[in-house]
Amino acid sequence: MTGKEYSKLYQESRDKAYDAIFEEYCNYVYAIVYNRLRGVASREDIEECVSDIFADVFFGYSPQSAVKEDMKGYIGTVAKRRAINAFHSLTARQKHFSENNEDELISISSDKDIEADSDRTETRSVLLSKINELGEPDSTIILQKYYYDRSSAEIAEMLSMKASAVRMRAARALEKLRKQLAKNGITL
Repeated sequence: MTGKEYSKLYQESRDKAYDAIFEEYCNYVYAIVYNRLRGVASREDIEECVSDIFADVFFGYSPQSAVKEDMKGYIGTVAKRRAINAFHSLTARQKHFSENNEDELISISSDKDIEADSDRTETRSVLLSKINELGEPDSTIILQKYYYDRSSAEIAEMLSMKASAVRMRAARALEKLRKQLAKNGITL
C-alpha cells in the first residue's frame, strides 16, 4: 500500500484505512518488535508495542505528509524506534542488567570480528573456486606451493615433473589466478 492509496482510503473512511494498514503491515511490524524484544518482554508486552506502533502510524500520519510512496519504510521506522524505546523502558523497569549479569557478559564477550571473519571466509571460497578452475596440474601446484608451503622439488617429485617445469607452471598459473581474482575484486 502506498501513501497515496492510504490517504485516499483515509479520506473515505478512517476505520477502513486503519484496518487496511493493519492487515497489510501487521506481520512486518510484529517481526520487527519481536526481534527487538524477544529476550526481555512478555507476549503481552510485544502485542502492546505493536498496537502502540499502529496507533502512532494512524494518528501521526497526515495525508499532506511527505510519505506518498513508501509506507513500508515509514512504518518500519516507526516500529524500530518504538521497539527500541520499549526495550529500554522494559530493561530499566526490570533492572535487567544486574552486577552479576554484567560480569557474565564481560566474560562472554569476544574479540572476534564476525564481519571480518565472514569476509575472509567468502574470499577463501572464491579463491579456492578460482584455483580449481585453473585445472590440473596447475591447481595442485598452487595449493601445494602456497598452502602447504612445499618446494618446487617436492611438488615435482609428487607430480612426476621437473622442478623447473613446476616453477614455470606456478608462475603462469599464479598470473592467471591474479587476473581471475581481479575480475572479482580480490587482489593478491
